[in-house]
Amino acid sequence: MSDAFTTRVLNIATGSHERVVDLTGECEDFLREAAHGRDGLLNVFVPHATCGIAVLETGAGSDDDLLATLHTLLPADDRWQHRHGSPGHGRDHVLPALVPPHATLPVIDGRLALGTWQSVCLVDTNRDNPNRQVRLSFMS
Repeated sequence: MSDAFTTRVLNIATGSHERVVDLTGECEDFLREAAHGRDGLLNVFVPHATCGIAVLETGAGSDDDLLATLHTLLPADDRWQHRHGSPGHGRDHVLPALVPPHATLPVIDGRLALGTWQSVCLVDTNRDNPNRQVRLSFMS
């Protein structure tokens, strides 16, 4: 594969509860190997219909605030037409419309060009699928 495009798949265990998983460290590790100090773009993509990728502050309560907001916007109850899985699972299939399954981020000198408090996160509200894949792709 060309040095202009490199990809890696991460396997992430999210468990049986809703989670925001910080992927920033894994993204930085990947870029150290793939970018070789070059400028480009990092695309982060999750090939699942019930989770998304967000750029937000973590560790100061924002990740919990995001999950609480999603509970308000997308309650886990019986209102959803999509009804397989655990009660309220239909909400998980609406999540990617609000938290998209991808993010494309600038890379400068081989490093993520994030703001001071920004982290790259997997947002998973689906308690029925505890194992996720995340594809990291660097393009220069």
